[in-house]
Amino acid sequence: MDQLRLVAFDDQDLKIVSAHVQDAVMKIGGLQYSAANKRFMLPMNRFAWESRSGFLRPRYQRRRAVLDFARVLAVKSTGIARDKPEDVLSLLALRFQPKEDPAGIIELDFSGGGTIALEVECIEARLADLDGVWQASSRPLHKI
Repeated sequence: MDQLRLVAFDDQDLKIVSAHVQDAVMKIGGLQYSAANKRFMLPMNRFAWESRSGFLRPRYQRRRAVLDFARVLAVKSTGIARDKPEDVLSLLALRFQPKEDPAGIIELDFSGGGTIALEVECIEARLADLDGVWQASSRPLHKI
């Protein structure tokens, strides 16, 4: 499968990106915010939900990817130990909370209750797969 490249400019686009990054894992120390450039980047190992499974035996993949948010004015986090850069976060979903159009808050929800809130001028996000694909031993499971 070719490398995935997605761009989000509105809430509907962001929901599509969210579906593709569900269950992505990343180290806290890899998260990068540049106030001068108004950018927040998350290098990640994402579970490739779109990859096809085999006929008799499922084939699951993880891919190196980066999720990049532009026009970020501020970043706040709760439930994330920023003093533990080697700890791993598992991303569950992205959500947009509108404020004065087109501004708002993009929330990144992680397993275990952690959240990162990005105050943005508008939605401008990019997801891009990088080199590096490997077989995952299992598919992430969620309790209903």
